[in-house]
Amino acid sequence: MDLRCLTLLLLPLPLALVAQDTTTWAANYATELVNPFVGTGGHGHTFPGPCVPFGMVQLSPDTRTDPQEWDGCGGYHYSDSLIYGFSQTHLSGTGVSDLCDVLLMPLSGGRTTEPKEYRSRFSHKREAAHAGYYRVHLNDPNVDVELTATKRVGVQRYRFAKADERSIVLDLRHRDKLLASSIRQTGPNEICGERRSSSWARDQRLFFCIHINRDKVLMD
Repeated sequence: MDLRCLTLLLLPLPLALVAQDTTTWAANYATELVNPFVGTGGHGHTFPGPCVPFGMVQLSPDTRTDPQEWDGCGGYHYSDSLIYGFSQTHLSGTGVSDLCDVLLMPLSGGRTTEPKEYRSRFSHKREAAHAGYYRVHLNDPNVDVELTATKRVGVQRYRFAKADERSIVLDLRHRDKLLASSIRQTGPNEICGERRSSSWARDQRLFFCIHINRDKVLMD
């Protein structure tokens, strides 16, 4: 089965504060001038989510599900008001669609595997990004989402406003044509799998492992 709804309990994680001396701050000052939203409108085909140079992960929200929709090549377009989830890989500025693999979307108060049901409204007034960081408020599940990335890992944090049933959709059919997929639970907090797809890359194979911090995963 290539689409799963995972029920889990997510607890907020503490933020780490790092002190820097003025010399280090001055050397990194250029990163504060980065606006990740540049190119996300018009025909720019970029995405606002975090990544590191030459990293394996380009974590970002997806507002477009049709890979043939040209202005949505990067998965995100600034003119949109709906988010379908947060996928792990993206192309920037290519003008051709591909990637947007392994979509995750938090839900609250119920479970569904239909994109039109799990998508959520959002507002740019409650969305922000800077180099290496992205956040947004999802109106419908009332969830605050934060994203960051390292060279090989994408990190997502969900803050749920309500304590009722909380779940995450893992959608392996999202975007590109799905050729094959597999998924298995490898531990109480871990899910691993594979996704084969076809788009610009005719037979792309992606292997992934999802670790849920502090929580047990129940697959449904």
